[in-house]
Amino acid sequence: MHDSTAQPRTAPLSREVVDAALASIDADAPRLLEIFRDIHRHPELGFSEHRTAGIVAAALEGLGFEVTTGIGGTGVLAILRNGEGPTVMYRADMDANAVEEATGLDYASTARATREDGSETPVAHMCGHDAHVTWLIGMATAVVGLRDRWKGTLVLIGQPAEELGLGARAMAEDGLYGRHGAPRPDVYVGQHTAPTPVGRHAVVGGEAMAGCDQVDVTFTGRGTHGSMPHLSIDPVVLAATAVLQYQTIVSRSVSPLERAVVTVGALHTGTDNNVIPSEATLRLNLRWYNQETRELLHRRLDEINRGLVLAAGLGEGAVPELRFKGGATPVVNDVALATRIADAQAATFGEEGLVRAQAPSTGSEDMPQVLGPHADIPYVYSFVGVADPDVFAAALAEGKDAPYAYHQPDYVVDLAAVPHGAKTAAVTVLELLGRG
Repeated sequence: MHDSTAQPRTAPLSREVVDAALASIDADAPRLLEIFRDIHRHPELGFSEHRTAGIVAAALEGLGFEVTTGIGGTGVLAILRNGEGPTVMYRADMDANAVEEATGLDYASTARATREDGSETPVAHMCGHDAHVTWLIGMATAVVGLRDRWKGTLVLIGQPAEELGLGARAMAEDGLYGRHGAPRPDVYVGQHTAPTPVGRHAVVGGEAMAGCDQVDVTFTGRGTHGSMPHLSIDPVVLAATAVLQYQTIVSRSVSPLERAVVTVGALHTGTDNNVIPSEATLRLNLRWYNQETRELLHRRLDEINRGLVLAAGLGEGAVPELRFKGGATPVVNDVALATRIADAQAATFGEEGLVRAQAPSTGSEDMPQVLGPHADIPYVYSFVGVADPDVFAAALAEGKDAPYAYHQPDYVVDLAAVPHGAKTAAVTVLELLGRG
C-alpha cells in the first residue's frame, strides 16, 4: 500500500485562489460544454485518438505549454514550468468504447470504426473519457490563469488506449521520461467518472482498483462436416467445457479472503450450422489484487487447458498458450496524498458530498503505468459523480445501485458534471503546486 508520510506540504490553499479558479471555470463552462459535446460526437478507439489528441494539444499549446504529440502512438505530453516548486502530473485518458450508444442525446455518437481484422464496430464514449479530456482542458485553463499564485511545474498527459490496457505502458516505453523529456513528478493524479450524483467525489487512500489481464486462449482441434462429428476433435466442445471449468478457479482455487475474477467475455468460432470448425478462441478478463493470486489464475488456466486437450486425444503440442493482449497493475492510492486532496476538496465543496472510504473495486485502470520507471511516486486516482441527482435517486428507488453502468449503451455524463469535474481537478492541482 502506498503511504507516503513525507509529502511536501505548503501553506494552506487560500479561499481567494480557490474562488478565482471556480469563477474562471464557471465563465469557461460554455466552451467546455462545446468541447465535451464535440469529443462525444467524435469518439475514437484506442491508439486511433488522432482527432482527440489534436484537440488536447491545440488547447494546451494555446495556454503556453510545451507540447509533444505521438508518444506511444497518439499520446500527448504538455509541460508548463512556472518557477521552483513541486512537479505535479495530471493524466486524462482519451479513448472510447466499441459500444453503440443508446442515450437518445442530441449529440449522441453515430460513429463507426474498422478494427484490425476488418470488422466494423460502433464507437461511443460510454466510460466518460470525453469528460476526462474536457476536465483536463478546463483545469489547465483555470490554473494557467492563476500562474502568478503558484510555483512549480505542471505536467499534463493525454493517454491513449486505456480500454485496451496498453496505452499507459506504451507512453512510458516510448521514452516519455527519456527522449520526450517528461520530468519525474513529485505527485501524480487523475480523475474518473462515476455513475453517482454530480457533486459526489470519492478520494480514497489505499487499494482502489484491481489489476487485470486481457487474455486470449485458442483451442485448435480437427474440423469436419457437421454430419460426421466422430471424425473431428471439436474445438467448440473444448472451448465450451473450458468456459465451465474456468468458473471453478475462483470458487475452488482462490482463497475466499482474496479478491479475484475470471470472466469469459467472448467465444469466437465457426461460421456455419453444419461445419465443425478447426479453431475456437476464448477472450478472457482476469482481475486480481496481488501477484500471487495473479500467478495462481494463470497456472490454473494452463492446467485446465492442458487437461482438456490431452483428454481430447490431442498432444502436448496442441495445448494453447495464454496470449496476453494488455492489462494493468492494481491502483493503490497513496494514503497521505489522498487525505491531503480530500481535505482540500472538503474545504471547497463541503464534507457532505465527499467519500473518503469505500470498498476496493474489481474495476481496473492502467493509470499507474504512466509512471514507468518512477513507480515509487505517490499517486491518487479519484472518482467524480456524473449522474443527474434526480436520475440517480430514481434508480435507487427502483432497487438499482446506479442508473447505468460503465461500457453500457445508456451511460450518460450529465452536462453539470463537465464544469464540476474541471473544478475538482483544479482544486486538486492547485493544492499540490507550490504557493506563489
